[in-house]
Amino acid sequence: MNTLLSTSSIQNTTVANTEGTTLGDIKDLMIDPQMGSVEYAVLDFGGFLGIGDKLFAVPLQAFTIDRDKEQFVLDVTKERLENAPGFDKNDWPSTADATFTEGVYDYYGQRDTYLRTRVNAPALSN
Repeated sequence: MNTLLSTSSIQNTTVANTEGTTLGDIKDLMIDPQMGSVEYAVLDFGGFLGIGDKLFAVPLQAFTIDRDKEQFVLDVTKERLENAPGFDKNDWPSTADATFTEGVYDYYGQRDTYLRTRVNAPALSN
């Protein structure tokens, strides 16, 4: 089933792993207007009362959707997520850093998806 989701419906959505452990929630989506695509979701994981929070970039293709629980599911353990490509919430990666984005897709086993979106990119006019 192909379903469209609004960005407002995705923001603050809980993310759990396949064991049902809550990993955090989606804070934002990084959109590439030139490509006409979402580059990755920004997952907020960790910390207490906003202290020590780390943000993680996760390709949307790495998630499945649990419609019954209204949450996204990511097939990773907390320990694997702690080692994922991430950044401090006050120091986001450069939006022009293709190396960072490609590393994100590699980490979640989505390299083919990343390369496919580059080959089939729409030609948008200015």
